[in-house]
Amino acid sequence: MNGVFTWIETAPAYVPWLVLAGALLVLSKGADLFVESAVALARGLKVPRLIIGIVLVSFATTSPELSVSLFSAIQGRPEMALGNAVGSVICNVGVALALCGALSPRPVPVMPRVLRRTGGFLAFVAVLSFALVVNDGVLGRGEGALLFACFAGYLALSYREHKRGEFSEQAASEAAGGDGGAVMGIGRALGVFMVAIAVVIVASRFTVASAVVIAVTLRIPESVIALTLVALGTSVPEVATSIKAARKGHGELSVGNILGANIMNICWVAGASSMANPLALPRRELFFMFPAMLITLAATFWVLRTHRSLSRQEGVALFVLYLVYLASFIVLFPPGTS
Repeated sequence: MNGVFTWIETAPAYVPWLVLAGALLVLSKGADLFVESAVALARGLKVPRLIIGIVLVSFATTSPELSVSLFSAIQGRPEMALGNAVGSVICNVGVALALCGALSPRPVPVMPRVLRRTGGFLAFVAVLSFALVVNDGVLGRGEGALLFACFAGYLALSYREHKRGEFSEQAASEAAGGDGGAVMGIGRALGVFMVAIAVVIVASRFTVASAVVIAVTLRIPESVIALTLVALGTSVPEVATSIKAARKGHGELSVGNILGANIMNICWVAGASSMANPLALPRRELFFMFPAMLITLAATFWVLRTHRSLSRQEGVALFVLYLVYLASFIVLFPPGTS
């Protein structure tokens, strides 16, 4: 496989772009298989539905972000690792949640408990992650462990809320893709699960390799590619789920899922990556990506709190904010300045 990566580095300029697009597509399909097989295994083993909704699907839908960031950290590419985690948070809001509101036939209602608890917890860990890197520009192993501990606390809180019945079992089932589709046997589910893991791992390696070549060719920081192309690609499961929910008139299910996925991106993806290898970034990139994330989240919370819903106009406004975020790269990180 090393020979293939060497070929990507020496191939014509268009080849890394094709490899990146193909790798992200395969990564998305692998994540879909991961979700389906994980849910089928859980059901076959009589695991409660709420565990499927809280843990398995959450892990599965963020598997692209985790695999890409973890591989990047292990390979000594902290810009790619942290940029993908933070960029996915911004993408989930600016694309997934925005399209959920824009495409929904009616304003998307927001559950007050979801906004207050899940949204409040997301705001806390977002500010905490910035505070951990602002002084020395490094997210170390101990700091990653702290974020991971916050993630464990979030899981415990979610479990308690589901146990109390504060969220319906139907919501957990729909979040898990439990729409009455074909039932997969345990044997087949286990086989698909193993294949899905292999697909995600291999696709992640090609994603990182091609993204690095693109960054070098354009002479821009790897974090820029991670914050844009890679983050958008690894967020495809959340984007696709939100669009599907919006078209079916169930966009309210996506709001909590997206907020929860963002918690996982900060605590689980960034935390696990930094525990594998400390993530040190130049202050220029840090002081762009983290303020951009905080501004995007602040705008989202303001929109959701205003009318306890997400209207089509507000969804469009969030998407425009994401476009402004993308355009800012041209000004701050023009090609050839790395």
